[in-house]
Formats: sequence, C-alpha cells, structure tokens
Amino acid sequence: MSRVINPNAPGKLRNQLMRTCAEIIKRLSQKTEVDDDVMDMTALLVFSFREIDEGIDQAVAAWEKRDYWVKAARFRNEWIWVREAADNLERIIREEQWDELPPSLIKLVQHFEDIKIARYTRKPTLWKGAYERLLEEQAAD
Repeated sequence: MSRVINPNAPGKLRNQLMRTCAEIIKRLSQKTEVDDDVMDMTALLVFSFREIDEGIDQAVAAWEKRDYWVKAARFRNEWIWVREAADNLERIIREEQWDELPPSLIKLVQHFEDIKIARYTRKPTLWKGAYERLLEEQAAD
C-alpha cells in the first residue's frame, strides 16, 4: 500500500499563507498613506494570520496523538505570535488607529526574514474587499 499524501496539508498551506503575508507586508511598507488598498491588505493579513493559527492546531494534533507533547508545545510556542498579530491588526482596523500600523508591521518583519520576495506573485484581486468582509464579521456577531 502506498503512502497517502495530502496536497492541502497544514504545513503547505501555512507556507503559502506566510508567502502571501510577506508580500503584503512588503507592499504595505511602500505605501505612504492609508487608502483602500492599505485597509484591504491589512484585513487580509488578519484573515491569513487566523488561518495560520488554525493550521497550527491541526499540525500539532498528530504529534499529540503520538504523545509528542514537548514537540507540540514547542511548535505552538514558536507560532504564538500569529494569533497576537491577528488580534492586534484587527484592533487597529476596528478602532481606525492607522498610525499604529507601521510599528506593528515592523514587529512582524522578523517572522518573514527567511522569505525572499524577488517579484510579486499575489494579485491585488486577492485582497480586494477584505476590509469590508472583516467589518461585516462584527456586524454578524
């Protein structure tokens, strides 16, 4: 019997989302004023960080089944910043504290140092409407 490979494994998805976040952070660093794109890109960062955070639990579940508690705990600790970043950026958006965005992005850069961006591969259509979707979330709650 051959090995079953999941093409949508949490690790692969996490890497794709990290690449997306790295590109967005680079694009945001080139902006000089808050416009619709900045708001949409920031909202997409929130959604991406949330998805990465959800994937961490999926990745760790397999280790916990095998009683690799220390490995699971280390992995969770390594990625704890993701939930904090999502919450912080969401607060910035909801409270419209856009002057806090640059310092927050600077703190995030360290987590993306190993991702090299030679050219952009994510299209602007990816983040279009993300700001509205985030605001609609609050209205639905």
